[in-house]
Amino acid sequence: MTSGERFASNAFGTVHWPREIRLKKEEKRLEVDFDDGRSFSYPAEFLRVVSPSAEVQGHNASQKQTVAGRRHVGVMGVEPVGNYAVRILFDDLHDSGIFSWTYLYEIGADQDRLWAEYLAELEAKGLSRDPARR
Repeated sequence: MTSGERFASNAFGTVHWPREIRLKKEEKRLEVDFDDGRSFSYPAEFLRVVSPSAEVQGHNASQKQTVAGRRHVGVMGVEPVGNYAVRILFDDLHDSGIFSWTYLYEIGADQDRLWAEYLAELEAKGLSRDPARR
């Protein structure tokens, strides 16, 4: 990436840039190493339920959806979106979330809290991570 490309994409608020991205389909996991030395390993289910798509997040906080039944979801592929993000293609055919480097870094750093909140939401709504018990 040239310095001009990095400057242009900084309009997206990118502070930490990925050094390496590894899709581990068999393990249903995406791993990202960032330029500050931090590495995050994201289960596909986690990425699916925190997808930044309007389908999941809504257009404001009151529209956010709790996505149930995704325990076994996998990732079919990862596509670059410019030089600021990736689109993750899930095997449940969800593909509308654009995961910016900033968003991936933030959810990686806060993964434990976000996962605990998700599990609590499922329980409060009587939902399950298993597909048959949605």
